[in-house]
Amino acid sequence: MAEGKSFEEVMQRFREIRFHETFDMIVAIANGGIIPAAIINQRLNIDIQLLKINLRDQDQKPKFDSPRLVSPIDFDYNDKTILLVEDRIKTGATVQFAIDLLHDARQIKTFAVNGKADYALYDESCFRFPWII
Repeated sequence: MAEGKSFEEVMQRFREIRFHETFDMIVAIANGGIIPAAIINQRLNIDIQLLKINLRDQDQKPKFDSPRLVSPIDFDYNDKTILLVEDRIKTGATVQFAIDLLHDARQIKTFAVNGKADYALYDESCFRFPWII
């Protein structure tokens, strides 16, 4: 079992991260990206939107062969600079699917609490989020 990070430890990483772009909006991949996107938005204070994509169930087992959009995109992302937020990036399939969906954006940078992204707080094989009960 992975040793969990304290909420304060993770929040310190959120406070320390520096973004090199100015973003027009944050797009959170729901559901996992909602909490990290809200935390980032406390600092950036910009438009925040949800992209409702599903691949895994609550036990992190794949539910589908590939990610699926489960609700239509109801915001304008055309020619916008986007920070795409996810909690964890394992294979990158969900994030790549989101990038493909948002192909008319001017620029997309990725953020993950854990995993490989343009901006990441951690990149660990086992990671427990302090906000998951």
